[in-house]
Amino acid sequence: MSILHQVALTFIKEIGHTKAKMMLAHFGDAEEVFKIGEAKLKKIPGVGEKLRGRLNFDEALKRAEEELKFIEKNGVDVIFYTDARYPRRLKNCTDSPVLLYSKGNANLNQYRCVSIVGTRNATDYGRQLCKQLVEELAEYNALVISGLAHGIDVAAHKECLKYNVPTIGVLGHGLDRFYPHQNKITADKMMENGGILSEYPSGTKPDRQNFPERNRIVAGMADATVVVEAGLKGGALITAEIANSYNRDVFAFPGRLGDEYSEGCNFLIRNNKAALLTCVADLAYSLGWEKNTEAKSAPEQLLLPIDLSADERAVYEIIQQNKTPLAIDDLSIKANMSMSLLAMTLLDMELQGFIRSLPGKMYQVN
Repeated sequence: MSILHQVALTFIKEIGHTKAKMMLAHFGDAEEVFKIGEAKLKKIPGVGEKLRGRLNFDEALKRAEEELKFIEKNGVDVIFYTDARYPRRLKNCTDSPVLLYSKGNANLNQYRCVSIVGTRNATDYGRQLCKQLVEELAEYNALVISGLAHGIDVAAHKECLKYNVPTIGVLGHGLDRFYPHQNKITADKMMENGGILSEYPSGTKPDRQNFPERNRIVAGMADATVVVEAGLKGGALITAEIANSYNRDVFAFPGRLGDEYSEGCNFLIRNNKAALLTCVADLAYSLGWEKNTEAKSAPEQLLLPIDLSADERAVYEIIQQNKTPLAIDDLSIKANMSMSLLAMTLLDMELQGFIRSLPGKMYQVN
């Protein structure tokens, strides 16, 4: 596919991630979206005649050309939604971004991924927990994801550097700047075993509203989210709530009653929003991990139905139970799913290798 058109798709006004994916499901790739006629565009749910008149295709392509200059000059990697390198766990989240900008050498589909989050006002207790957590995670070949903010985030990243654990920092701004600037030295070191990631193009400032959006990527890329130390308000609890909404495991270290930056963890545990964590063995037991598994990536895992979302699993089972290839119209009826949602679901499944399409919009399992 054309990287220019992939980037340009994110610059079309009033077309968010969901509508962009619907366009991809209908037309196959980003370049085709810019070639289609008005009549075809009107047929896409949510993209009607009124909206068509406001779609700034020419302007989007011009902005994408400028972004490509920045990408090439700064060694930025573009990872599109249909790219095999796109984080498969994140792809299962309905609000996942259609495109990611990345620097570094991390495998975003590491066999095991854990997000570590917490307060920006980390105490000695919290930093010690980070050290213990990362040191033990090193025995499980896990990728650690966090937000490279002050406090627990950067403490986790620094411990990863110390114990040679691959780590990714997800940013709430474009890759042409760094916030907070004090953590740039850590980010530079992370390029050798991990890196940084953002959904935002260059020129995007670290505005307040970007960080809750950033947190959904931190939660969505991981098998589990660990809250090390947190108050009752802040990004860590937002990330935990998002992880719960994705049906991902959430763990929290308990703290002493009355400690301000343990109140959030105790709240999550008390309200069954997080499992109590005392060491990595607790997490490993819950997730079925074993030590010293030399499988930093496992492409074969992409072919297991367990990795499917609820909608994808339902569609997979219907196709699997049918002895002959199934037409999309019949599949829509059997799955009781709208054609637009089904088309997007089938595209995701085909890209992940679960099914394959045949002439006449017929589908069968691989």
